[in-house]
Amino acid sequence: MPAPISIIIPTLNDADAIGPTLAALAEGLGEGLIRELVLSDGGSTDQIEAVADAAGAELVTGAPGRGAQIRRGIEASSGAWLMLLHPDCRPLPGWPAAVARHITDRMDRAGYFDPRVDAAGLVPRLVAGWSNCRARIFGLPQGEQGLLIRRAVLERAGGYPDVPRLEDVALARALGRKALAPIGHPIQTTTDRRRRS
Repeated sequence: MPAPISIIIPTLNDADAIGPTLAALAEGLGEGLIRELVLSDGGSTDQIEAVADAAGAELVTGAPGRGAQIRRGIEASSGAWLMLLHPDCRPLPGWPAAVARHITDRMDRAGYFDPRVDAAGLVPRLVAGWSNCRARIFGLPQGEQGLLIRRAVLERAGGYPDVPRLEDVALARALGRKALAPIGHPIQTTTDRRRRS
């Protein structure tokens, strides 16, 4: 049986930030979950081509804009399941088991990770806590939480929104709260890149 998941990562001058995310994905490759990795680039001027080549990833290019980039990446992929990640967000060790459970038990629900910020102090904990509350109470997970979704479910919701900002909110609203569920596993993001729109 083919590996079910296509990983889609939008990039824009992220060659220096994506390494830990790619390293974290190796665990899923070893577990036979990852079918392919697609980097959808928006016009980087760094060494993203070399990074894609070294990672064995397919690189697709086009105009910048995260919604459009993710949509192009999805169109270039073939997995029955899609895992959408920001380049600086990495699922923490043990993620393949949590993702496999979601795929088996929640086929018709999109899943998101629990955010962690790699900084000490009260403010990062509050930011992560608010993201968790926003996802669980209001059904609005942020892009930094990643998204695991069956292709058929995404297509029923109208596909990935090709909008320049807040594409994660637009998709969550199109899916509806009942079509979203926590994966029950943490993902870590860096504080200095949360500014990305």
